[in-house]
Amino acid sequence: MTRIARVEATTHRVPVKVPFIKGDLARTVLVTRVETDDGAVGWGLGHPSVGTREAINSQMGPFVVGRNPLQIEAIWDALWWEFNQRAQTGTVMSAISAIDIALWDIRGKQLGQPVWRLLGGFQQRVPAYVTFGLPDYDVNQLAEAAKYWVSRGADKLKMVVAKRKWFWPHDQPRSFTGARDVEEDVVRVRAVREAVGDGVELMVDANYLYDYESARTFARLAEPYNLSWFEEPVYGNDPKLLARLRHETRIPIAAGQNEGHRYKFRDFILNESLDILQPNVLSVGGYTEAVKVAHMAHAFNLPIANGGAWPHHNLHLQAAVPNGTRVEFHLLAWLVGDALFKSPPTHDHGWVVAPDQPGLGLDVNEETLKETKVA
Repeated sequence: MTRIARVEATTHRVPVKVPFIKGDLARTVLVTRVETDDGAVGWGLGHPSVGTREAINSQMGPFVVGRNPLQIEAIWDALWWEFNQRAQTGTVMSAISAIDIALWDIRGKQLGQPVWRLLGGFQQRVPAYVTFGLPDYDVNQLAEAAKYWVSRGADKLKMVVAKRKWFWPHDQPRSFTGARDVEEDVVRVRAVREAVGDGVELMVDANYLYDYESARTFARLAEPYNLSWFEEPVYGNDPKLLARLRHETRIPIAAGQNEGHRYKFRDFILNESLDILQPNVLSVGGYTEAVKVAHMAHAFNLPIANGGAWPHHNLHLQAAVPNGTRVEFHLLAWLVGDALFKSPPTHDHGWVVAPDQPGLGLDVNEETLKETKVA
């Protein structure tokens, strides 16, 4: 019987070139390699931190060595009860996610099927959007970047708001978001809407950097610009505050990209906090936990969408289930993925096609891994 023989996590800092910005931007990612005793290899991704990498290399990896890689549910359960009995999020769930993703890659390769088919196989062609609106852009660059992506076939775009919070000096205490911040954000939204017209969908993401009153003010001022969703508007994704905001605006509310297990999503559903749930396979516990969230949402007639980037992996979840709706081609993570993998699935005029190749269908660029590895 096949057994897991080796698990190794490494971190990589990948430089990418972004339109309308001089020089390179860089994104750090954790890559996890799981190898079996018969030579099969699965690759997983996780949110980068020294803690996540060391949790895999010193604890979780050795814990799963010797187990049957096809018994993914049993491995997930064992990891949860050994390392996360108190249902924490963050480092521990990112580590579990990375291992789980790699195990599904192995399962697909051994069974000769892509992961999205093994998870449910609902649709091979999935709607996709481009997160282009980086906080690094000034308002003029933002409008030009929006027009640039529309000219390249994008019909659904997302931009960040709460911009001033992104650049808050690290040596100063953070204050509540003020009226000036909200007004600047609305100016930026208006500039993008005027640049692309009414025929392009537009979404905004605050990365939970607004306080509640600022989020409510922004929603009121931004309603005329026909936003498809307002993502993670309030700090901490507070279910009660999200529910209050949801009932005070016509803009659909979305959240969940950083949540680490099904229980927080249960709270969102029971509190009627969200219109769209956003489990991300790199955060929530890999495919094993993400598909549970998707089915729970489906039972309440709620859609899921990809937030939090990493399209090449989240594509498999969105393609697998009937309530999967959107894959996010976040500009930085998209370009990093294009560097890490050879000819991965890509955005094409508002759609992406899930691969037919077994596993994740991703051919890892070993040269890039060597060049970008960091201690």
